Amino acid sequence: MASSRTWHGQVGLAAVIAVSALAGTLMVGFLIMGLIQREPPTYSVTAAEPRPANGRLVGPDSVTVDATHPEQWRYFSFAAGTTVDRPGPLEWDIAFRRFQVMVNGGQGFAGSAGVVDLGEQPFESVRAVPTRGYVVNTVRSDTLNAEIGDWYSYSYFTHLLTPRARTFAVRTADGRFAKLQFVGYYCPGATPGCVTFRYVFQGAGGPDLST
Repeated sequence: MASSRTWHGQVGLAAVIAVSALAGTLMVGFLIMGLIQREPPTYSVTAAEPRPANGRLVGPDSVTVDATHPEQWRYFSFAAGTTVDRPGPLEWDIAFRRFQVMVNGGQGFAGSAGVVDLGEQPFESVRAVPTRGYVVNTVRSDTLNAEIGDWYSYSYFTHLLTPRARTFAVRTADGRFAKLQFVGYYCPGATPGCVTFRYVFQGAGGPDLST
């Protein structure tokens, strides 16, 4: 009987040691993953040069916005095809500040812009966008748009922000439509805050975005 208890005790101890060793190996692996910083895709800022839609379908086109400043919003107009400094009340549609996003719509905004998250639909497959259901900004201590707020995922191991494979429908400040997908977040040198996205904008009005 004593030898049986001894054998069971040895087996139990061996199991504990094995589990501890596995846990230790996994912990070391996670630490190594955290220390190894993979280089994210980087993009240079697009020059602020107007590329007006002039009532036509535009895109697919890609833009990189310098949103590196933690306190200043950078405004983008789909109709103008560029960022706009100090825009008028209806001269912008969507704005970026680091990873935060808002649109020109909601309480206190002159425009009627809004967002619909279309989920993981491939960007190319979205040929038309909804005409209803657009979510405007939430105005609290900070103004943001909840529908587009989780456009990215963040890794606590690599400390990198990665765009999710999601497509968003955007209603612009003047009621026209676009589709948008985020591509990147890093400037050359892996500096965060260069928000890169691709889009198609229907300058003629209407939800049809067939290209």
